[in-house]
Amino acid sequence: MVGGRISRLSVRDVRFPTSLGGHGSDAMHMDPDYSAAYVVLETDAEDGLRGHGITFTLGRGTEVVVCAVNALAHHVLNKDLADIVGDFRGFYRQLTSDGQLRWIGPEKGVVHLATAAILNAVWDLWAKQEGKPLWKLLVDMDPRTLLSCIDFRYITDVLTEEEAYEILQEGQVGKKERGPWEEQTVDKHRVSTEEQMLMHGYPAYTTSCAWLGYSDDTLKKLCTEALKGGWTRFKVKVGADLQDDIRRCRLIRNMIGPEKTLMMDANQRWDVPEAVEWMAKLAEFRPLWIEEPTSPDDILGHATISKALIPLGIGVATGEQCHNRVMFKQLLQAKALQFLQIDSCRLGSVNENLSVLLMAKKFEIPVCPHAGGVGLCELVQHLILFDFISVSASLTNRMCEYVDHLHEHFKYPVTIKNASYMPPKEAGYSTEMKEESIKKHQYPDGEVWKKLLTAQGN
Repeated sequence: MVGGRISRLSVRDVRFPTSLGGHGSDAMHMDPDYSAAYVVLETDAEDGLRGHGITFTLGRGTEVVVCAVNALAHHVLNKDLADIVGDFRGFYRQLTSDGQLRWIGPEKGVVHLATAAILNAVWDLWAKQEGKPLWKLLVDMDPRTLLSCIDFRYITDVLTEEEAYEILQEGQVGKKERGPWEEQTVDKHRVSTEEQMLMHGYPAYTTSCAWLGYSDDTLKKLCTEALKGGWTRFKVKVGADLQDDIRRCRLIRNMIGPEKTLMMDANQRWDVPEAVEWMAKLAEFRPLWIEEPTSPDDILGHATISKALIPLGIGVATGEQCHNRVMFKQLLQAKALQFLQIDSCRLGSVNENLSVLLMAKKFEIPVCPHAGGVGLCELVQHLILFDFISVSASLTNRMCEYVDHLHEHFKYPVTIKNASYMPPKEAGYSTEMKEESIKKHQYPDGEVWKKLLTAQGN
């Protein structure tokens, strides 16, 4: 039974000084401090149920997202959870179509990040109310109910609600009656897609070994440790200096060997012709994809790069800074990407991610989510588990990013086993942070920041 009036919304600016160790550094973001606008929804339910939600930032600017969350708060306060989820599409539109706030969007930028933080907290609240992890809430949901959470406006020229229903109906068979494409068997019995995930988890790749700010010694050390830990898929940051890229890519390829998978990520550094020329010179290292080769807004540019690189055996991946479902629609229409990367905090929460997963299925483009940061791994694992169990039933060219930073600050951190995400068992969206961590890292008054700012003379 869904219930409970949302009586209070609080939002805090939580930052971790990851720039001090070069963690997360790439060709465009050399000094990120992994951060989050952290939302808590309190209810008047007798059990004191709370929903927790985040959106991810890189330090400066988090305070702007906090302001946007507060500006949207009136849309959720004093609403009953049952009324929200009973018309989730309508509630989503209410947040994204605020007649004044949408002028600083619409459905993009700071206001959309704030929307994601609030909606992530609502989904956490709903899953906790139902006593299920978010992925299980989605998997068990009736297809019509699930589709009622999605705003199909602007994408019906590519995916209608009836087409989406047919996709989910096909997925219903896979959940209960057949094994996935690879026909996993246990004791000579074919297993369902859900059983396969519970047994083996969802395959992951690591980005933790090769941030652009890491020294060669650090790269070698972390790569060696990852290989010992069973990792077979690695991503390296590129884009700032060609000769340095060649050296580092040769180093990591020699370390992991010819059979393991290597991806590259330029984080939007290049112009379109430059991307094609640069990647032609890195093709000898056999990357599966080049991620974010140019501006995330340049759909036709991505299409040009894809056309040039596919003959070299290199795909294009993008999505972590794709504003909304409309941009993903156009990327798919233009055949501009071979790997689609959803983000749990960039798009409008679960609602909008569901529409993108369904479009990707229609176009048969594999989804390989962006993760890392603060809590992105914790959140996106739920989405990709749902995708496999209820939508794609395929692991071909599919994997989810993993970054080994900051999980210790979450109440229910991700579990990695044999380089795979194991399905969470705790109710909710895995978004809840430890109160002690929040207090220490709240900006600018937390203990960690007081010391750092004093040392910096601020």
